[in-house]
Amino acid sequence: MHTTGWEDEFREYVMARGPALLRAAHQLTGHPLDAEDLLQNALTKTYFAWDRIEDRKALDGYVRRAMVNINISQWRRRKLEEYPSDELPEAHEPHELCSDVHAALEQALQELPERMRAAIVLRYYEDMTEPEIARTLGISVGTVKSTVSRGMAKLRNALGLP
Repeated sequence: MHTTGWEDEFREYVMARGPALLRAAHQLTGHPLDAEDLLQNALTKTYFAWDRIEDRKALDGYVRRAMVNINISQWRRRKLEEYPSDELPEAHEPHELCSDVHAALEQALQELPERMRAAIVLRYYEDMTEPEIARTLGISVGTVKSTVSRGMAKLRNALGLP
């Protein structure tokens, strides 16, 4: 099979950055299989836009933004298929070598509502500003501030921190 130079470049990018991008997708979705689907969809969008992306240093940002946008679209389309329960399913540690604190934080993140989790991930994992998060999630800056504040309080409580 003959591939073009940009297809080889795309393949090399995915092989080099795939694991880090998958971790970001997992933080957004809270579920490993959903994260794989999300990343695959974002990489498909990136593949079709590859020739228009001039700054190759901005590729991670492009893929992450695509993941956030796809994830938001899925929230808006999804019907209510999950119902609250007093019992939580058994948790699985995301990585064998994670510290107890990291595993507890990942679990606490997964238990947050989706928009709250996205706001926390964008703020503290992606280092986005509140106005950037507001634009990305389609909410006001005030809503970002209160959502992040309530989310951090829930995380502190879940981790037993003051």
